[in-house]
Amino acid sequence: MTVFGFHASHEQIHPSRLLEAVVHAERAGFDAAMSSDHFSPWSTRQGQSGFAWSWLGAALQATGLPFGVVNAPGQRYHPAIIAQAIGTLGAMYPGRFWAALGTGEASNEHITGDGWPRKDVRTARLRECVEVIRALLAGEEVSHDGLVRVDRAKLWTRPEEPPALIGAAVSVATARWCAGWADGLITVNAPTAHLREMIDAYRDAGGRGPVHLQVHVSWAPEQAEAESIAYEQWRSNVFAPPVCWDLDTAEHFDMVSERVPLEQVTEVVNVSADLGRHVGWLEEYLSLGVDQIALHHVGQEQRAFIDTFGAEVLPKLRATG
Repeated sequence: MTVFGFHASHEQIHPSRLLEAVVHAERAGFDAAMSSDHFSPWSTRQGQSGFAWSWLGAALQATGLPFGVVNAPGQRYHPAIIAQAIGTLGAMYPGRFWAALGTGEASNEHITGDGWPRKDVRTARLRECVEVIRALLAGEEVSHDGLVRVDRAKLWTRPEEPPALIGAAVSVATARWCAGWADGLITVNAPTAHLREMIDAYRDAGGRGPVHLQVHVSWAPEQAEAESIAYEQWRSNVFAPPVCWDLDTAEHFDMVSERVPLEQVTEVVNVSADLGRHVGWLEEYLSLGVDQIALHHVGQEQRAFIDTFGAEVLPKLRATG
């Protein structure tokens, strides 16, 4: 049975309101939650960017939901610190936490003042970080000299079972590469043919564990409102790599998205006032055999979406999937 989660978007919502939203999502029937981890929003219109790791402790305490976070170790975060964060949450909330690891975006990582590496360097750096994090979670003392450096690090507080480390990918090639180290795969909604190719590439390369899918939606009682929400909040998020990886600031994203048409937004967000259409879109994703779908309503107001999808969308999906 596929798990249906609520995506907590720190770029868009104040952390106090986001905590209220995830508590409400649990009461409304969502099974799980996942969190972004950004230093900067994608647009000045989004206007927030709370620290995910502080929030995750509060959210895990306030709910009984399992949680995940998408993180980029190696530049903004030293991998030993991320291992400590993962280990502490895993020890406090056994079996309820996982972390997805990816290569990151310049908009978050440039703050250190270091140069933004080429993609191949970022990929190699991530693999080093994964090995450091795994060794620390296994209780080893770690020293490492490479693209990241570690000196005699050891985690003194660890869970009995290390939390899953999930591979984050948006391309077939990256999904295949993740199969070499990940405990599962996470990606974002795209045409089902592309998603199927990614999942097949991961599995064919020996990839193990669950497949997570984040799905961007925009719903409102009226079609014009659903379109307005998506356009106002998410038109800066329509750009494929490498553009979305390499732009530095929210202002840059706003500048390049000034003339983006609504049609381009609806290619990356499922926009409709018709709940039947949302059910149909989500059933297509279910047909891929994904293990968890995290629903991200791209608006800043979440309560109506949570109530409506909890009462009218999730029950229909559970009945069919």
